[in-house]
This record gives sequence, C-alpha cells and structure tokens, in this order.
Amino acid sequence: MVITGSDLQGITELKLYLSDCFKMKDLGSLSCFLGIEVGMSHTGYFKSQVKYASEILPRAGLSDNKVTDTPLELNVKYSPTDGTLLSNPTLYRQLVRSLNYLTITRPDISHAVHIVSQFIPAPRSTDYAKVLRILRYIKGSLHQGLCFSSKSDLTLQAYSDSDWAGDITDIKSITDYCVFLGDSFISWRKYRALAHTTSELIWLRWLLRYMGVLISAPTPLYCDNKVAIQITHNDVFHERTKHIEIDCHFTRHHFKKGTMTLLHVKSEFQVADLFTKTHSAARLRFLISRLKMCTPPP
Repeated sequence: MVITGSDLQGITELKLYLSDCFKMKDLGSLSCFLGIEVGMSHTGYFKSQVKYASEILPRAGLSDNKVTDTPLELNVKYSPTDGTLLSNPTLYRQLVRSLNYLTITRPDISHAVHIVSQFIPAPRSTDYAKVLRILRYIKGSLHQGLCFSSKSDLTLQAYSDSDWAGDITDIKSITDYCVFLGDSFISWRKYRALAHTTSELIWLRWLLRYMGVLISAPTPLYCDNKVAIQITHNDVFHERTKHIEIDCHFTRHHFKKGTMTLLHVKSEFQVADLFTKTHSAARLRFLISRLKMCTPPP
C-alpha cells in the first residue's frame, strides 16, 4: 500500500502501527532535523540551515560586518602551491566539513566548497582566505534557502554540464547535473555528466512511480554540449569516443527506450553551470533564482 501526503487516515494508521512496533513519539509537524530547518505555508515548503550557518561564522572569528556578493573571485586560477602551509590545519578542515554540510540547502556554494575541499590534506594561507570569503558570502545571504512549491507539477527535467579539464589539482573535467520536479530543485551532484544524470532520472522515475505518480513521457535532459548530444544519437563509435563508450551505450539505451530525451540548451540558460565554475554577482543571482532559492516566505 502506498501512502501519500494527502492520505491523513493512512498516515494516522501508519503512525499507530509504528508505535506498536517501536518505542516512538509523535513530534508533530517537522520544523528542524539535523540542523535543517523546514518552514511550511500555503504556498509550499522552505528548507534552510540558518542557525547552523550562523554558528559557523564565529568559529572562523568573523566578527566584523564585511560581506561579499560571490563565494569566490571571478576567473581566478588557484594553485595548490600558493601561500604558506598552515601550521595547524584543524580549523580549516572543520570549517570545510561544515560548509560541505551546508550545501544541503545552499547549492550556490557547492562549487566553491568543491574547490576548498581539494586542499584539505595540506591547506595553505591562500586556501584559508578562500574559506573566509565563502563565509563572508554566507554572512551576506544568511537566510537563503530552497523553496518547494505546493503547486508544482510532478514532471521531471534535468540539466547536465561539464567544465573540460576544470579541476585545478589533476586537470580532470568537472561534470555535474541538477534535477527539477516541476519547478522544485530536488537533486544535484558532480559526476560524469550524462550517464550519471540518466541513472538519477531512472531512480527518480521509479521512486515517483512507487509513490503513485506515473511519468509516461520521456524526461527532458538539457545539455549545452552539442557533441555529447550527437554522440548519444549516433550508433557508430570511433577511436576518440572509446573511453566513454560504456557511458554512451547506457545513455543511448535509455534515450531510445524513452526514459529521457536529450535537448540542447543555450549556455546562458544552463542552470547546472552554477556547479562547474565561478560567476559574476549578476550571473550568480540569475542562476540561484532558477533554482528557486529565496529567503523565508513572510
């Protein structure tokens, strides 16, 4: 039996059954869980980590009022040998771990946290300065979180993007995807883009079907790389694509099966671009608005 959020009788019966099986207590409507705050209104849900974020700032000694409008500087090339080694890297590692947890509701800092995480083994003074900049950005946008509309339709769409050789430590490409349910941003990750995005879509379609939501139409997957789209459509591989042949077979199989359809999107409207590179303040505001990031509803 599948119980949905609107099945109040089913929910009540399930809670009674669970209370017979386990020692448990009904805490009422969800408001906070593991540092994640949830607000509810007639328009939907708002998820944030305001209290958690505010507790990180004093640990870094940020007592002034300085804030920044972006997590990292634009178009700066970072080197693992810049600056001097920190004599005690403990605080750096603690702050980066805390920032990583904060990305649950703050996808706008995901790329910046990805950058500073690469220096955890041997952080330097310049790396600590990056962390402080991220924290000043958070300080200036402390109440930001993710909005989930109660009126959003139950259709999936995804965006996949990559930054060729964009990794600063080993020159690997940074790839990522993000998935929307209606206009609600529900999933994102850095991976080999198209194949892992397809895997995520398969799982989400299964999950929605299990919850009673049948999606029969192919899920649109938006990509700004025309070559990747052409390779997926092409049945013939050549020498230059052998290293990605397995991923392409997997993606093309589900493309032909009707699980997803590949669509080209202009780079300026590529939402997943947020996770692969730094941006100007204006570009950053545009991208996070597309993710339905906002401050708490009144």
